[in-house]
Amino acid sequence: MQARSLRHARRRLDNRRQRCQLLAVTNEKLERLRGLLRSYGSCLVAYSGGVDSVFLARVAWDVLGEKSLAVVADSPSLPRRELEEALQLARQFGFPVRVIKTKEFDNPDYVSNPSNRCYFCKHELFTELVPIVQAEGFAVVVYGENASDVGDFRPGAQAAAEFQVRAPLKEVGLTKAEIRELSAQLGLPTADKPQMACLSSRVPYGESVTPAKLAMIEAAENVLRDLGFYDVRVRHHELPIANRQLPIEKRENSQQPGKLEIGNWKLEMRHLARIEVGPAELKKFLEDGVSVKVAEALKRIGYAHVTVDLQGYRRGSLNEANASRNTKHATRNGEA
Repeated sequence: MQARSLRHARRRLDNRRQRCQLLAVTNEKLERLRGLLRSYGSCLVAYSGGVDSVFLARVAWDVLGEKSLAVVADSPSLPRRELEEALQLARQFGFPVRVIKTKEFDNPDYVSNPSNRCYFCKHELFTELVPIVQAEGFAVVVYGENASDVGDFRPGAQAAAEFQVRAPLKEVGLTKAEIRELSAQLGLPTADKPQMACLSSRVPYGESVTPAKLAMIEAAENVLRDLGFYDVRVRHHELPIANRQLPIEKRENSQQPGKLEIGNWKLEMRHLARIEVGPAELKKFLEDGVSVKVAEALKRIGYAHVTVDLQGYRRGSLNEANASRNTKHATRNGEA
């Protein structure tokens, strides 16, 4: 019994030492980040209200003061709650923030939703930020890519490279977990905020992205968050339903929104919601009539069908089909 207690005590001590070592490394990276930001002299922060950009904007303000500016890009892909929260955080922690309107939905390359859609989004963002940098004398644009993003499918990083946008969190080696740890130390409420990609990421590649779809997705995700779910995604799928109809010459208004006509067949698009919640939250979703309540609410929003993904939320689940296609292509070309 005494030997077992001694082993437990040693294990607790080892864990404490390991945590102290990790904190020391994390704090060393924070000092490197401060030094890097200081070396810029001034910077404009691409700010979204997420874990990374809030942390970056706060540290930039601590180091550079009024020589830093956080800029929020507002468009239909940014939920209204996220925008308000981003602005409230800036007010709470005293760093300046500006809202600009971006026009990625005017770009057919973005709206068609290819697998590199994020490239066109970031290209539009940086196109809007560069004139501010030039007009107001900022030295550099920075954004919140971090060391955990290395190796992930991030076409937006290509746009950042083209505009010479810096990623200081990544450059000093700060991981997502470390950013959350440091955010907690700084008292930022985003320390435990769930990851939040833009609303367009809920639409499968190849299906067009429209403000109307994103409004449905936003409303659906608000239903789930209002019920207390933490990790939430509502993936939006279109289902073509074919209906026989009258010959063309006997029809009026042959072209209607959401409908495609081929010969005497009318293809009507119906919306399907595929809900992802955190794996630990699935039990809650399936108990006490919650799933029925959610389905009814989403049908009122306009979804014809409501399903739940039994694998639960996982980052980039819409990339899975894309990755599968890439693997098959690589195999055919002897690359795998």
